[in-house]
Amino acid sequence: MTAGATASRPLRRILGLGFGLAVAFGGTVGVGILALPGKLAAALGDSHLIVLFWVLGAAYAALGAVAIAELSAMLPLAGGFYVYARRAFGNGPGFVIGWSDWLNNVSSIAYACLAATTFLSALWPTAAIYPRVASLAMLLLFTGFHWIGLKISSTLTGVISLSVGLMMLALVAACMFSAPASGPSEPLLTGSAVALPLISIAMLAVVVTALRAVLVTFDGWYSPIYFAEENATPASTMPRAIIGGTLLVAALYVVINVALLRVLPLSVMAHSELPAADAARAVLPSGGATLLTIISLFTVLSLVNACLLLTPRILLALGRDGLFTAKAAQVSVGGTPQVALALTSATAALLIVAGTFDQILALAAMLFLLNYVSAYAAVFVLRRREPATPRPYRAFGFPITTGIVFVGSVAFLVAAVVSDHRSGAIAGSFVAACGLFYWLTWRGRQAPRGTR
Repeated sequence: MTAGATASRPLRRILGLGFGLAVAFGGTVGVGILALPGKLAAALGDSHLIVLFWVLGAAYAALGAVAIAELSAMLPLAGGFYVYARRAFGNGPGFVIGWSDWLNNVSSIAYACLAATTFLSALWPTAAIYPRVASLAMLLLFTGFHWIGLKISSTLTGVISLSVGLMMLALVAACMFSAPASGPSEPLLTGSAVALPLISIAMLAVVVTALRAVLVTFDGWYSPIYFAEENATPASTMPRAIIGGTLLVAALYVVINVALLRVLPLSVMAHSELPAADAARAVLPSGGATLLTIISLFTVLSLVNACLLLTPRILLALGRDGLFTAKAAQVSVGGTPQVALALTSATAALLIVAGTFDQILALAAMLFLLNYVSAYAAVFVLRRREPATPRPYRAFGFPITTGIVFVGSVAFLVAAVVSDHRSGAIAGSFVAACGLFYWLTWRGRQAPRGTR
C-alpha cells in the first residue's frame, strides 16, 4: 500500500443486498432488450427458438455469475475486474485490465448520455435543439448526485432500477392480458435459421451471431463487484447479489420476449426496429408510444447512473495500489472518490463534445470480452496457487462450469476480432500500449501484489 493510500479515508461499508440487486439490474437492463427481439426474429425465424436463445443466454450468464461470485467473496475490494487480474497475474496485467475496463465504462457513459437525449427529445422537443448540451447536463446532474455521497447514490440507484422494472412489468402485463396475435400460418422468413439447411455454414453463422447478440444484452450482471468493499457483509451478500441479480434480469428478459411474441406476429417483429414500441402501440393505443419512450429513457439513465457510480472505483483501486495518482484514492466524508469521479466525468464529457467515439465503442466491445477472459482465468489460477485462501463462496460445478464460460469467452473474443479486424488491431494496440506505458512509468513504483 502506498503512503497516499494509507492517508486516504476508507470507503463506507453501508451497502447491502438491495443495492447489489439494484445495481446489477441497472447496469444490465438497457434498450437492447426492447430492440433485440426483432433482430432475433429475423435471424432465427421461430418463436420457440427465440425464447430458447434467451434461456441459453441466461444460463451462460448464470454460469459466469457463479464464477465471479467466488472472486467477489474471496477478494471483497473496490475495483472490479482489475482486482482479480492483479491478484492472479500481477501488476502489469492488472494495469491493462483496469484501464481497459475504465475506458469501456467511460465510453458507455458518454454514449448513454447521448442516447438518453434522443429519448428525452421525444418527450421534450427543446432538448433536440442542443443535444450535446442536454447530454452534458445529464452527465453533470448525475455527477452531482454521486458527488454528495454514497447514501444518496445508492438510493438513486434503487429508485431508478425499481422504476424501470415496474414500467417493463406494466408493459408485460398489458401484453399478457391482451388478445394474442392471430392470423394464417406465416411462411418461413428468408435468411432465417429455420429456412437454412440444418447442417450448413450459413446457418451456423446466423446462430452464432444471434447468440452473441443475446450475451451482449446480458452484459452488466457483474456490476456489484465494483462495490464489494462498500458492502456491509460481502462474504454472504456479494454472491447473492451477483447471482440473484443475474437471475432477476434473466427472468425479466424471458418474460418480455414471451409477452412480445404473444401480441406481435413473427413477421412483424422481424421487420421492426423496436418491437417493444409496436407491442406498446398495439396493447395501449392511447399511451403506448409515450410509455415505451419513458421506459427507454429510464433504462438509458439507469445505465448512466450505474456506470458513473462504478467507474471511479476502478481509478480508486489503481491509485491506491500505486498504478495511478494517489489522489484518485481519496474518499470524501460521504464515501465518494471525488477526484476519480471528476476525472471520469470530465473524460466522458470530452467524448460527448467530440461526438466521434464510434471507434472507441467498437474498441470497448473487444475489451469487455477481455475482462471476462481474465476473470474466469483468475478463478483457475487462484484455485491452484492459493488453495488455502478463505473462499466464503465456491463456484458451483467448478471446474466444468467455469471452464464453459472461459472457453466461450475466448471463442467470442476470437470471433469478434475475426469479424472486425480493424477494431481488433486497435484493441491489440491499446493493450500493448498499456503494457508498455506500465513498464516505462509504473513498474517498481507500486505496492507488492496481494498486499491488500
